[in-house]
Amino acid sequence: MSRVNFGAQHFLYPMPVLIIGTYDENGKPNAMNAAWGSITDDHEISISLGKHKTTQNLALTGAFSVSIGTEDTVVACDYVGIVSAEKEPNKFEKAGFHARKSDFVNAPLIDELPMALECRVKKFEDGILVGEIVNVSADERILTDGKIDPKKLKPITYDTVHKAYLGLGSKVGNAYRDGLQLK
Repeated sequence: MSRVNFGAQHFLYPMPVLIIGTYDENGKPNAMNAAWGSITDDHEISISLGKHKTTQNLALTGAFSVSIGTEDTVVACDYVGIVSAEKEPNKFEKAGFHARKSDFVNAPLIDELPMALECRVKKFEDGILVGEIVNVSADERILTDGKIDPKKLKPITYDTVHKAYLGLGSKVGNAYRDGLQLK
């Protein structure tokens, strides 16, 4: 089997589509698409961010939400990633998003995105946002037997190679169980 070398690239699969929700200095909700993020500890998420209106909001409020982009909201999720709130002050509304305040942190939850991590800023250094996950909330419509059901959530991932959004495939194995066959 031969391999093709691409050099140093930011290729990784799957890359989640994360929509960061914050409030500005006037309590107005803002949303931003960020694909470069991951859970980095039991109650921690880390996200790579450049300078944005969102980063200004993080400094003001010390809190944010991270919603999961879904197949049903691709257009709105892409829009909040390509349009700056500094240039389009009604970006949140133009995306068709509606906000409700989190009960746990000073950040908006987006009604149209059925799952969110509600976070406090732990630190933001060198373009890396680290947040403490205070709560995870999910709309009842995406639950099966009281648990988040990926088939109902329909999360999307970002394909950085082709600049596309992909849905998730089907279950192919059981974590912490299938590998036991080799013990």
